[in-house]
Amino acid sequence: MADTHVKHHDYHLVNPSPWPLLASAAALVTAIGAIAWMRTHVDGEGVFGIKGPYLFAIGMVALIACAWSWWLDVIREADAGEQTPVVQLHLRYGMIMFIASEVMFFVAWFWAYFDNALFPADVHHLMNNAGHLVGLTTRNELYGGHWPPAAAETAATIPGYFKHTFNPWGLPLVNTLILLTSGCTVTWAHHSLLKNDRRGLVIGLILTVLLGLTFTACQAMEYSEAGFSYAGHTYGATFFMATGFHGAHVIIGTIFLIVCLVRALRGAFTPQQHFGFEAAAWYWHFVDVVWLFLFACIYVWGAGPLAPGAE
Repeated sequence: MADTHVKHHDYHLVNPSPWPLLASAAALVTAIGAIAWMRTHVDGEGVFGIKGPYLFAIGMVALIACAWSWWLDVIREADAGEQTPVVQLHLRYGMIMFIASEVMFFVAWFWAYFDNALFPADVHHLMNNAGHLVGLTTRNELYGGHWPPAAAETAATIPGYFKHTFNPWGLPLVNTLILLTSGCTVTWAHHSLLKNDRRGLVIGLILTVLLGLTFTACQAMEYSEAGFSYAGHTYGATFFMATGFHGAHVIIGTIFLIVCLVRALRGAFTPQQHFGFEAAAWYWHFVDVVWLFLFACIYVWGAGPLAPGAE
């Protein structure tokens, strides 16, 4: 009878937790707030008497609080020895599936870009502001018969403004070198951890975080110099959605690594148990690889004759 409640397996049966339910509710509030913000930003209407931006902010704060508390529970479970090698293996499977879903997310943006670039003569549906079909045209009429689209001599504040693409061998190349270097520094940090070199781990993480922040600053500078707009233009829409979401992933990955850095400074992680850092390193390498495809396909291949300095 004394062995009735003794665990005879390598699996961890988690205790009842409120965070999945609360996080789902917070995500719903965030989504409703975002939709209300996008659909009613002109007239200022809201939901349940709360304007869209405020409802979105409330949902985001609640979601961050739930994530913080949930992950803190996971860290406590690891510190208590609940994350056995079998549990760590399954956590790795979960991270692999998450990254695979992110890969398919970016496939959608690459698909949109190449669909427009490779098939410029396809039929294009013209919609009014209410979302109703008002006519059909070919993409040639919109793009000027080629991709990148024909330059338009209009003001930068007008939707559909397009003057030129980016020169890929300027700031985009610098950003590529920054991310490749950050991949090296996070790998250095990982190998230092495996050798129980705490100093190398901390220095590698600090350098990776600094490179991630530098990349974000350079991309913000790049966007400020864009020769095209987002609104009312397919080239701008596909470009900013693909590179913008990648930039968002860089910011998320940087935050991920900052948390790992703080934990490393507090003595967390051992050569045998460091899944939190390993997941952050995997995520960062994924961000690096996506950027290489963006740089090769959108910046270099898609620059065309309209890039500054192109002949």
